[in-house]
Amino acid sequence: MVTVADVRALARTLPRSSEHLIRDRVKFRVGSIVYVAFSRDEESMGFGYPRDERDALIAAEPHLFFLPGHADLRFNWVCCHAGRLDSTYMTELVTEAWRMCVPKFLARQRLGR
Repeated sequence: MVTVADVRALARTLPRSSEHLIRDRVKFRVGSIVYVAFSRDEESMGFGYPRDERDALIAAEPHLFFLPGHADLRFNWVCCHAGRLDSTYMTELVTEAWRMCVPKFLARQRLGR
């Protein structure tokens, strides 16, 4: 089970990442771009993900992933049940969401090619 504390520990290691509490929701941003956000009850986590790939992700693991609310479908965003996510998978998803928000040179410095 992944918690806000787990994501926080990872996000602190990511350059330019910052944590914010917005309308009682924990969000992680790079500048003004949110790349991870938790629901108010912290049971679900939304994260940046390529829009053209999200249907395949959800189809592959429908017990774990789901689409965001109707108003957020226009964004590059997917949601998951935090309680069903393991820390290794969380690390991959959060890091890739962060990578989508930072300059390419910074992502290469942190992640390599």
